Amino acid sequence: MILATKHEKEKVMASILERELGVKIIVPTDFDTDKFGTFTRDIKRSGNQLEAARKKALEGMEHSGADLAISSEGSFGSHPECPWLPSNFELVLLVDKFNNIEISGHHRSQETNASGEYVSTVEEAKEIVLKWGFPEHGVIVRNSENGTKIYKGIKTFEELDKYVGKLLGGLFSKKVFIETDLRAHMNPTRMKNIKLATVDLVKNAKNLCPKCVCPGFSIIDVEKGLPCSLCGLVTDLVSLCIYGCQKCKYEQKLPRPDGLKNAEPGQCNYCNP
Repeated sequence: MILATKHEKEKVMASILERELGVKIIVPTDFDTDKFGTFTRDIKRSGNQLEAARKKALEGMEHSGADLAISSEGSFGSHPECPWLPSNFELVLLVDKFNNIEISGHHRSQETNASGEYVSTVEEAKEIVLKWGFPEHGVIVRNSENGTKIYKGIKTFEELDKYVGKLLGGLFSKKVFIETDLRAHMNPTRMKNIKLATVDLVKNAKNLCPKCVCPGFSIIDVEKGLPCSLCGLVTDLVSLCIYGCQKCKYEQKLPRPDGLKNAEPGQCNYCNP
């Protein structure tokens, strides 16, 4: 099985996939996944998160002449159920070209250090990056939030001094922008979430359709309306998950996998308008 990555994701994915699915993971050489989008925004992502992951897997197979590939794609933003909280959503996708099926795994975590700030001195930069887990977590220095002068993969104070100083030394440069490097091999926090998404993929791959036993019987949609624990009215939170089969199209509604039966009053539009 091809693992379409250039950012060392095999370190957390390969052993799980090989042990649980009985495959041999091969990472293609000279395969540039950055062309499908970068967190530094200099290359726009190819479609949505699922589409980008699919393109990686398909091109990985074409690059290597295989018919089975796996890829992953991450995103960062507000938590869908708690918009005031940050979150990292990781998608891992297995594409089986021979059987014409896709199996995905997901993990959403509030544990993320995705951040960016302007600094005007090297000392200020050092103070901020330490809060982000530097030097275990890499950082990026650029001339502005969307600037084109970008230095990635900084993991030593010597490099930080060098590039912050270099950009601050430019004509009219009073501030530079630093941000966390969210590429997997530069961000151990994100790597943990990729690992958990891989575990979820394995679980879904082993879940067979009750009707035709095709692997990958997993969530394809949800129904909202989880009742509030205080007033009993429905909320915008998910109440039921709809599982579906790609082959025979059989569907089944089941409770949330986390077992949550009621929403907190703080998540209710009536109790907390």
